[in-house]
Amino acid sequence: MTRSLHLLFGIVAYAIFLLVFLYLIGFVADLPWWPRTVDRPRPDMPIGPAAAVDGALVLLFGLQHSVMARQGFKRAWTRIVPEPIERSTYMLFTCLALILMFVFWQPIPITLWDVRGGAAGVLLWALFGAGWLIVLLSTFLLNHFELFGLQQVWHALRDRTASAPQLRQPLFYRLVRHPLYSGFFIAFWATPHMTVGHALLAAGLSAYMLIAIEYEERDLIGLFGAEYEAYRGRVGKLMPRFRRS
Repeated sequence: MTRSLHLLFGIVAYAIFLLVFLYLIGFVADLPWWPRTVDRPRPDMPIGPAAAVDGALVLLFGLQHSVMARQGFKRAWTRIVPEPIERSTYMLFTCLALILMFVFWQPIPITLWDVRGGAAGVLLWALFGAGWLIVLLSTFLLNHFELFGLQQVWHALRDRTASAPQLRQPLFYRLVRHPLYSGFFIAFWATPHMTVGHALLAAGLSAYMLIAIEYEERDLIGLFGAEYEAYRGRVGKLMPRFRRS
């Protein structure tokens, strides 16, 4: 019964995450039919306090996402949360941090650039879509279902043990070490209408990702040792590393 409940918990957590992730795309895109976006509704506080609130929301997300992902935290956390649903629980906390951002975000609709309606706008929308597509594909190139907690609860139900981790380098991972983050960078910055509020969101999340990469790579070096060190020497962090023959 417990294993079945863990499986149900994992499926529900995954469904919630998908809904929140889809909402994030519309939030960043400032879709006109979205209830709340990075630039709507109209602001109800001055720029200074609005920027402080937005900065705090980005910081909350960054702290939750980074601290809960560290191995030391996981070891302590699994004394409370059963190990099969640890990843699913982590996703739910991520969803909560994002929902708080959606609800309390304070738009700062001062335009930095606006190229809507022209060729540059079309190009930026194409890049925006490509960024999210890179994010999605990157999860499947490694293990989408493990990343989002479904494999863990399925293995627990079947009383199976996860195989030892391997340093795989499929497709994007042959070019950059963190294509998922590369996709997020593109998606957050590629917009035909950039406002101060949108730039604050993009800059804050970009700073978080750069910091998170350093911690992730420490964990990866600890896990794979010299193999990852060699990989890091060959492949760029977020952009392909072009070298002369």
